[in-house]
Amino acid sequence: MDEQTATGRCLCGAVSYAVSGPLRDVVDCHCHRCRRFTGHHLAATSAAATDLAIEDPQEQLTWFFPVDQAAYGFCRGCGSSLFWRGGSTPDRTSICAGTLDPPTGLRTVEAWWVSEASDYFERPDLPEHATE
Repeated sequence: MDEQTATGRCLCGAVSYAVSGPLRDVVDCHCHRCRRFTGHHLAATSAAATDLAIEDPQEQLTWFFPVDQAAYGFCRGCGSSLFWRGGSTPDRTSICAGTLDPPTGLRTVEAWWVSEASDYFERPDLPEHATE
């Protein structure tokens, strides 16, 4: 996506955000943590943390830390999965692509952790990686 502002929000609207810089194309992650976080696989873009402005006036954004090197952000009001942060990339925040306001101009380009994909999932024709 070009250097235009992208916006998004959770289902109830309590948490919204704006990205003022470029977004990476979408990557699907099939690891067991992302599947449990989203209920399917995680389809995420990412942005520089400094380009992401989160508005949370009702303090509904909650961060869950299942392991030392990962944090998942969700709205505690409606349960929407919103963000992911990893210890290996502290300068970036992944954004659940389904929370972006359309049009996004993004496309899905890769699938990660396909070795952990659910048996019901039919793989599209994308470059695949057994792990990250």
